[in-house]
Amino acid sequence: MTPVSEASESRETAVLFSAGLDSAVLVADFARHGRVYPLYVSVGLAWERAEVAMAERLLAASPYAGRVGALQRLQFTMRDVYPPTHWAIRGTPPAYDTPDEDVYLTGRNLVLLAKAGTWCAHQHVSRVVLGPLAGNPFPDARPEFFTAMADALSLGLGWTVEVAAPYRGMHKEQVIQRGVELGVPFGLTLSCMNPVERGTGGAPCLHCGACSKCRERRDAFEAAGVVDPTPYDATSSRS
Repeated sequence: MTPVSEASESRETAVLFSAGLDSAVLVADFARHGRVYPLYVSVGLAWERAEVAMAERLLAASPYAGRVGALQRLQFTMRDVYPPTHWAIRGTPPAYDTPDEDVYLTGRNLVLLAKAGTWCAHQHVSRVVLGPLAGNPFPDARPEFFTAMADALSLGLGWTVEVAAPYRGMHKEQVIQRGVELGVPFGLTLSCMNPVERGTGGAPCLHCGACSKCRERRDAFEAAGVVDPTPYDATSSRS
C-alpha cells in the first residue's frame, strides 16, 4: 500500500508540479483517487521555460491525458529577492558531485505553498500536495513546517487548506518504482538545472548530464533497477 492510497479519498487535489520525477509520479498517484490540478509556480528561475514545455508534453500523455486538469501556470517572482548573480537566475548550477545543500533556494516551498494555497482557496480546493523525499535537508521540507503552513494558510485565507507531503518517507528509487507501476513516461520528465533546448522531434530539451540533479536522477534509476530513458546532452554528459 502506498502513502497516497492510505490517506486519500476521492476529492480534488492541487499538486505542485514541475515535470520532475517526483511530482510526475505524485500527479499520477493522486489521479487514481479524484480530480487533480497540476500547479506550476514560476518564480523567475533559469530552467522554467524548459520545465513548462516538458510539463505540457507530459500531461498530454498517458496516464495523465483525460484524467488530470490542465496545467495551471502561476507566477510569484523571486527575482527581486535573489540577485542577478544567483546561480539559479544565471543558469549555472552546482557541479555534478556537489551535495544537496548547494542547491538550496531560500524560501522555496514557503513561496510555492503561499501561491498554491491562495489558488486553492479561490478555487475551493481543500488540499495541496508536494513531493519532498526522505533525506531532504532543507528547513522548508520538514513535517512541522508543512503543519504550520497549513495552519497559517487556513487562518489567513478563511478556507481550510491541507498541506501534504506523502512521499516524505520515500527515496527517489522507490518513487521511480512506484512510477513504473503507474505507467509514468519517465522520458518526458525533467530533473535538470541546466537543460539543453533542442529543435523539433522527441522531447523539447535534453538533460545536461552534468549537474547534481542529473547525477541524482541517474543514481536513482540505477538503484531502482529501472532502465534510465533520459536523453542527456552528449556534449556535457558524464560517463
